[in-house]
Amino acid sequence: QAQLVESGGGLVQAGGSLRLSCAASINMSRFAVMAWYRQAPGKQRELVARFITGGSTNYADSVKGRFTMLRDNAKNTLYLEMNSLKPEDTAVYYCNVARVGVDYWGKGTLVTVSS
Repeated sequence: QAQLVESGGGLVQAGGSLRLSCAASINMSRFAVMAWYRQAPGKQRELVARFITGGSTNYADSVKGRFTMLRDNAKNTLYLEMNSLKPEDTAVYYCNVARVGVDYWGKGTLVTVSS
């Protein structure tokens, strides 16, 4: 059973930056899909950024130009660099890796953006 552990969340003022990390206990390069999701209070979980092997990284319209998803396969770590943060970015952020028949999630890290 793989483990994904997110870190880097916290409280930040609007306009600030955070870098989230997702450390995996598995070889992430074996997974065709790597992604970050978020869930705000009272809302459904939504896709933030997703990389599919052989393609490019896609971002939610709400974060385009502000968030960047990075991968370090040698360290089996995903990153989410978040700039120009807004109060509406407040959520629990989850990383996800998947391939056919397998889908792993971390437990999430809380990001709170104050106005």
